[in-house]
Amino acid sequence: MRYTIQTTKPQQFVNITGMVMDAVRQSGVQSGLAVVYVPHTTAGVTINENADPDVVRDILAALDRAFPVRGDYRHVEGNAHAHIKASLMGSSCTVLIEGGRLLLGTWQGIYFCEFDGPRRREFYVKVMKD
Repeated sequence: MRYTIQTTKPQQFVNITGMVMDAVRQSGVQSGLAVVYVPHTTAGVTINENADPDVVRDILAALDRAFPVRGDYRHVEGNAHAHIKASLMGSSCTVLIEGGRLLLGTWQGIYFCEFDGPRRREFYVKVMKD
């Protein structure tokens, strides 16, 4: 399934757990895998805590300290930091499905990671049966 989202900030994490859960429900798969794939070079996907919003803030702040927007980069578009951050996060994640539900930990959520926004973005969810 293809999903479209509109990010609203230059750098942000968007919780897409509900959309991935909907894809699993619609598939009817009770046991298998859900793969989330982001086809962008300046955005990614990750699984992390979704209970405390400060975790997301801390991750973004740490990434920005390590790879600031303005750095000694040669990439002429001015978004080298976004390419680096997206590479570190990765372009896909896989979650087990058991009992028709995502097998996420109590505090885990799936996040679309925007590093060059705001933009209209897309991601894909592929649900596979065991």
